[in-house]
Amino acid sequence: MKYLIMVYGNPQSRAIWAGFTDEQRAAGMTEHLALREAMAAAGELLLSERLADPSTGTRLPAQPAALASLGLPSDGPFAESKEHLAGFYLVDCDSEERALEWAARIPEASLGLVEVRPVWSGDITKK
Repeated sequence: MKYLIMVYGNPQSRAIWAGFTDEQRAAGMTEHLALREAMAAAGELLLSERLADPSTGTRLPAQPAALASLGLPSDGPFAESKEHLAGFYLVDCDSEERALEWAARIPEASLGLVEVRPVWSGDITKK
């Protein structure tokens, strides 16, 4: 079963990172690299990437006409989330418990910034 382990960031975690010395930052990256190598050695890592800062991304705005045609409300404005996806690990494990074991080893897990979710394997053509 495939699981996506998502690592989030927020202003507080970014402030912690900004307060680290160069040596502490290097140690944090070393932890992620070691975890990645361990997942690969176990044959369970499919893909892992660190994402660029959210300020470099582009979010497509909702199109009111498209929303209306789907019968969806288009009220707002909405508050923007301060949390963002910072990176991910895509793993193929025998169980959710195993995916959770990997996730618990991610440094950001101690800050509550890691989520594990199964990859949907259903047929998108069926209702």
